[in-house]
Amino acid sequence: MADQPQSLANHAKYVPAFHFVAVPLLMLNVLWRVFYLYKIWAYPGRAVQANAIADIVLAVVLAILAFQARLFALRVQDRVIRAEERERLTRLLPADWRPRVQEYTAGQLIALRFASDEELAPLAQKVLTDRITDRKTIKQMIRTWRADHLRA
Repeated sequence: MADQPQSLANHAKYVPAFHFVAVPLLMLNVLWRVFYLYKIWAYPGRAVQANAIADIVLAVVLAILAFQARLFALRVQDRVIRAEERERLTRLLPADWRPRVQEYTAGQLIALRFASDEELAPLAQKVLTDRITDRKTIKQMIRTWRADHLRA
């Protein structure tokens, strides 16, 4: 993605090892374990059934761990973006707007990070004045895209 200009249409980031390998395999594992329990449920040995239930629990826990690890990384990234964008707004907004930097929500700041320095101040003022909170709407308002290739 770094060799083509970033835009609203192509800014989403996929981590192939996570999105296309780990997640499908973890979901397939959960489904296989449930299928296996279904197939052996009529088997008279209760220990086999207990092991199959334990396998399902473990498969679900592994899937939850994978999703939580991804969410933790994204949460930290959002906090960093929030701090960076507040500093950027403090630098680029007119003096009378600088005290209002703390009024921006995390979502607004995360969307505004894609605005170029030239358009950030007027766009940020419009976002706050018009109380625009939808990230996609804010991103659609950006005319000169500022790429962010370092996302998690």
